[in-house]
Amino acid sequence: MKNENIPVVILAGGLGTRLREQTEFIPKPMVPIGGKPVLWHIMKIYSNYGFRRFIICLGYKGEIIKDYFYNYKMRTQDFTINLSDEKGINYYNLHKEENWEVTLADTGIKAMTGARIKKIERYIDTDIFLMTYGDGVSNAHIDKTVDFHLSHNKAATVTGVKPPSRFGELIIDNDSVIEFSEKPQVGTGLINGGFFVFNRKVFEFLSSDDSCMFETEPMENLAKTGNLMVYQHDGFWQCMDTVRDMNYLNELWDRGKPPWQVWKE
Repeated sequence: MKNENIPVVILAGGLGTRLREQTEFIPKPMVPIGGKPVLWHIMKIYSNYGFRRFIICLGYKGEIIKDYFYNYKMRTQDFTINLSDEKGINYYNLHKEENWEVTLADTGIKAMTGARIKKIERYIDTDIFLMTYGDGVSNAHIDKTVDFHLSHNKAATVTGVKPPSRFGELIIDNDSVIEFSEKPQVGTGLINGGFFVFNRKVFEFLSSDDSCMFETEPMENLAKTGNLMVYQHDGFWQCMDTVRDMNYLNELWDRGKPPWQVWKE
């Protein structure tokens, strides 16, 4: 199956309480990095590998995300408008997301992650689909993750990543600092990096009840039944949970060629 036919589900309905300075006014996936919503960055990562179909699970302030995509052409292109004719709009420079197909699905304000995935089951028309969260960026090899998933035929694959340290790391030699890494990847165990590939079988582990949280019982049961595999990624990964994270990602973007920008300008 070609990547362009495989849906990518993005969870974008949470409250984002640890980023309240921003999310009091906008949903977390709309928090800007380099002037674009972090949601846009995530979609650009996937589109770099040929994925063009997106299903966005909405909840908290979902109308803002709907408005963003409904008016996407107006936001991204120059245009001339004839005020006497509602259809009299001429757009000029084409944007690079012309082939994106974006389904905006209201999955409820209170729904947990597992419930949100279950509620969009009717929009999945393929044997496999991808899923990620609306607040994390990475240079993970999405194509290799899909190939790995197809090789084992289990219900789910998760990308395992090494979490970044909250603090800068000092590399020392005899009490002398020989290297400083601002936010290194920790060399310990892997964590859930949030880039998933699923077979439709995963829906059997989920419930549409709002209390269904994917990261607890469903993932535990997937693991217990041998249906959860991990694809290890040793490269860049960063979530955006706090103002500190947001500022860090913006700093990386401002420096030019941030590590998650796998797409061409």
